[in-house]
Amino acid sequence: MIKNELEDEIIESAKDLSNEDAADDALKKSELEVDVQKEKHTDANITDKRLSWTNRLQYILAQVGFSVGLGNVWRFPYLCQKNGGGAYLLPFLVLLMIIGIPLFFLELAVGQRIRQGSIGVWNYISPKLGGIGFASCFVSFFVGLYYNVIIGWSVFYFSQSFQYPLPWHQCPLVKNATHTLVEPECEKSSATTYYWYRKALDVSGSISESGGLNWKMTISLLVAWSLVCFAMIKGIQSSVKIVYFITLTPYVVLICFLFRALFLKGSLYGIRHMFTPQLKKMLAPQAWREAATQVCLALGLGFGGVIAFSSYNKEDNNCQFDAMLVPLINFFTSVLATLVVFAVLGFKANIVNERCIGENTKMIDIFLKMGNISQAIIPSHINFSAITAEGYHEVYDIIKRAKREEFPALNLQSCYVEDELNKEVQGVGLAFIAFTEAMDHFPLSPFWSVLFFLMVINIGLSSMFGVIEGIITPVVDSYKVRKELATVLCCFLSFCIGLIFVQRSGSYFVAMFDDYSATLPFLIVVIFEIIAVSFVYGTDKFMEDLRDMMGFAPYRCYYYLWKYITPLVLLSLLIVTLVNMILSPPGYYAWNKDKASKDFLKFPTWAMIICISVLILTILPIPAVYFIRCCKDNNSGNLASVAYKRGRLLKEPVNLEGDDASLIHGKIPSEMSSPTLGKNIYRKQSGSPTLDTAPNGRYGIGYLMADVADMPDMPESDL
Repeated sequence: MIKNELEDEIIESAKDLSNEDAADDALKKSELEVDVQKEKHTDANITDKRLSWTNRLQYILAQVGFSVGLGNVWRFPYLCQKNGGGAYLLPFLVLLMIIGIPLFFLELAVGQRIRQGSIGVWNYISPKLGGIGFASCFVSFFVGLYYNVIIGWSVFYFSQSFQYPLPWHQCPLVKNATHTLVEPECEKSSATTYYWYRKALDVSGSISESGGLNWKMTISLLVAWSLVCFAMIKGIQSSVKIVYFITLTPYVVLICFLFRALFLKGSLYGIRHMFTPQLKKMLAPQAWREAATQVCLALGLGFGGVIAFSSYNKEDNNCQFDAMLVPLINFFTSVLATLVVFAVLGFKANIVNERCIGENTKMIDIFLKMGNISQAIIPSHINFSAITAEGYHEVYDIIKRAKREEFPALNLQSCYVEDELNKEVQGVGLAFIAFTEAMDHFPLSPFWSVLFFLMVINIGLSSMFGVIEGIITPVVDSYKVRKELATVLCCFLSFCIGLIFVQRSGSYFVAMFDDYSATLPFLIVVIFEIIAVSFVYGTDKFMEDLRDMMGFAPYRCYYYLWKYITPLVLLSLLIVTLVNMILSPPGYYAWNKDKASKDFLKFPTWAMIICISVLILTILPIPAVYFIRCCKDNNSGNLASVAYKRGRLLKEPVNLEGDDASLIHGKIPSEMSSPTLGKNIYRKQSGSPTLDTAPNGRYGIGYLMADVADMPDMPESDL
């Protein structure tokens, strides 16, 4: 692919390569011939043919839809619960300002300025770092493989929600020779947990036990990829038609859930638990590391989708405003989703707590009748037939003090709502177990189940559109394949590979890819992105380009963020992430059918090989492209021609013996006309070092000025 890209060059005429100042008029009027291609293409011709958003609202909704993903609904609430409740919002906001918004602005700006996908953008900025674009495509591809599997799970639950009662309402019954019993696996866990692991996934005992394909999930995965393919087959032409529904529906559903949950008993327990700050947890390094990772994942940085969407913008669009608007919408969406989740979990915790109080009250009553507990220690105002939570806790404390040594043998539970809320639930456990259990207690539970899984499908699809756009747009821009063909092939290939995720052991592969194919690779990608812009292309030059593009200078704070603060924070995050991966045992949680609980198992050797291979394959394009292009430059010899393709310089070997004024790869000097070049001569000196391509790859930059004895050095302004 790289070889074809390098060979497919457009050799520009001297007119295209010259500057437009008066000193270059003689050079611009010359009639140097180019014999490689007669057809002339310019940036204007390329960009004019590029599709663009119908209006600004569609673009904003597309970016919001891509950035607001499933992580906002089930990972952000979990991180809040784990890292200090409402206090976690502080590190998240700080890191959003110093990492998220600067990087998001950077990706928006380069996509809008260069109007290419990730491959073309990073080739333009620095050809030697062009592998960043390929790495972005790989990250998007691997993430898309398992991300759409989760959408497939949601499709299955959505299809099962059109019945009353819901199929996970209660445990199934099994018959033996003499009795009808509750399914033991379900009785030991819960109805929703049993349905998820046994009915939906039909999960195996370990990742090594394939168990064959789960046909229900295979069909659901096919439906999910078909939805993505049909929505993206025409690119933004087809996706804009549904972007309003896909992006806005989740907000309507979340608001409906919030209003409904606020009127449920116990919901305020959950909201109060969310906003109760725990400063000790917030100040822990782990909280800041997880906040930084969540910021980058939430905005879709390093996946190429942000660049792809912004490349369809008008060049004078105010992307600085967009870079503030979209992350803030993303943040408030996360807070809204967290409110809904904690309100529903508060309602669920209250139900579990009431059940706990009821069961333990019966045990206390039995102990009183048996004489194990004296009736004299029970306060007279306590009525066991209608006991409140406060009354139970009072009795519990009295019995605990009275029966100090014998109390553990009574097996009484404290039954506090906070204990249930402190149980960490994240990811699929939140959506397919905890939330479904809570909705089962809602009035009109099928209606709310349909709404919830419709929301999950829409959130997932809007993010998948950005993921697929991050793959398709660079390929179409760089290799001129038909978008329809590229989209169909990409979706079909992804479905075929994705079959490993719909085996009975498929959920373990999803966990493995989630841990190893996203976090570390995208961190490496965004670090190289900011290195390419800030240190190779140049922060000053980039700020000047933004001024030319937007018509006004961006805020000066971005200069210091791009050049100093954000790179240092990202490098620190990368080091901490690597250390955490090394110290954490590589493994996964497998469902134990006999115990009806999850056990932590280590990955087998072959699984670790897959993990390492995915990591290497994802980041391999960056060093590979760098060394290939370095070798090409070293082997090219003397250079006197400049080939311009996709806005960057490429170099061609030319025989310059006896003539050091030839600029174009074309006819030999004796066959060329001899224009009057005047004083401004852009050429390579005989015997001078090899001419390096300009870091930004733009024409008109990177030539050596002639150094002749009778010609004084020209000031930079003349260039």
